[in-house]
Amino acid sequence: VGHCHPDVVKAAHEQNQLLNTNSRYLHDNLVDYAERLSKTLPEKLCIFYFLNSGSEANDLALRLARQYTKHEDVLVLDHAYHGHLTSLIDISPYKFRNLEGQKEWVHVAPVPDTYRGLYREDHEDSVTAYANEVKNIIEQVHKRGRKIAAFFAESLPSVGGQIIPPAGYFQKVAEHVHKAGGVFIADEIQVGFGRVGKHFWAFQLQGEDFIPDIVTMGKPIGNGHPLACVATTKEIAEAFAATGVEYFNTFGGNPVSCAIGLAVLDVIEKEHLQAHATEVGNFLMKLLNEQKIKHPIIGDVR
Repeated sequence: VGHCHPDVVKAAHEQNQLLNTNSRYLHDNLVDYAERLSKTLPEKLCIFYFLNSGSEANDLALRLARQYTKHEDVLVLDHAYHGHLTSLIDISPYKFRNLEGQKEWVHVAPVPDTYRGLYREDHEDSVTAYANEVKNIIEQVHKRGRKIAAFFAESLPSVGGQIIPPAGYFQKVAEHVHKAGGVFIADEIQVGFGRVGKHFWAFQLQGEDFIPDIVTMGKPIGNGHPLACVATTKEIAEAFAATGVEYFNTFGGNPVSCAIGLAVLDVIEKEHLQAHATEVGNFLMKLLNEQKIKHPIIGDVR
């Protein structure tokens, strides 16, 4: 919502003057923020864990998936980057290819890129073709006696080139993943919070019938303040709690962070930033596409 937005700075300052505690102490801000976030998401995603960074959020999502499914293996898209923790470097081809290489429990599917990928715009059904790549990997995994815990994907792969997956791809992939006993994790850390304009969440570009099992968020939600969140279903959260080992994060969900998170949502609403993103985005796309017609060096505009 813009560097040092006065409303966000004010919310931080005011809450800082009152109270900041670790999240074992009950505070209204935590509940108010969770309630506000829940209004932006499908009803099924109603349990929230608050953390300090996108990397923490993705690491927790991985733990949730493994605890719920009792499986270990993870499917990711090529070129993906999901964070800087060891667990996330392991599922980020963008990183592990230059480091220790691919772990046996990690499986890489092709990016659903209809411009430069395996199946392009001229393909009769690129959606099914890309989803079948995932299905084939799952079959190979099963042949090796392994099981899929999660399919982990940015709703709009950013490091991979701002790829917009063709509508319907996530639905088909989720079908294969659920059939294999896994869960679908949508990483919205870079692309969430109205940044795609038409929708509040980038996964909604896939269509109203698509709902991930877990959504992770970070970066824009605190507007520069360390704040992140994992949203999931009751079933997954209950399986996670069943271990008897509670999830605790000293600073995750503290009153100051939640006050800031609420202020960010207020600004997005008050200043119509989602509509603004659509307007500016459409304007840019129109002009860049005009340049594309003039200059053969421009292949695709995203």
